[in-house]
Amino acid sequence: MKALFILNGAPYGDERSYNGLRLAAALARRDGNEVRIFLMGDAVIAAKAGQKVPEGYYNMQIMLAKAMRGEAGAVGVCGTCMDARGMKPDELMDGAQRGTLDELADWSGWAEQVFVF
Repeated sequence: MKALFILNGAPYGDERSYNGLRLAAALARRDGNEVRIFLMGDAVIAAKAGQKVPEGYYNMQIMLAKAMRGEAGAVGVCGTCMDARGMKPDELMDGAQRGTLDELADWSGWAEQVFVF
């Protein structure tokens, strides 16, 4: 299955993005699935490199890396949303890329299933 996840919620405090990434990672682990994740709004912070969270707390950067699972996955980060939060492309974790709404439109056409969190 080709699955697109669109995450909008803040990476910490609200568990919508957390639960979306849990499902994305579960699908990515299954053979034959391809997962793409597009981060919008406050969710763009989930792709920030160098996150340090308290011991025992989930780390969105690590969860995104698991959901990408090599070439079978991709993470796009809304450029407009990054700009609004003062985030620069060099602050993104490895594998995440600044994205556009045109890219999201393309990914939506590619996907067999779209999940919005």
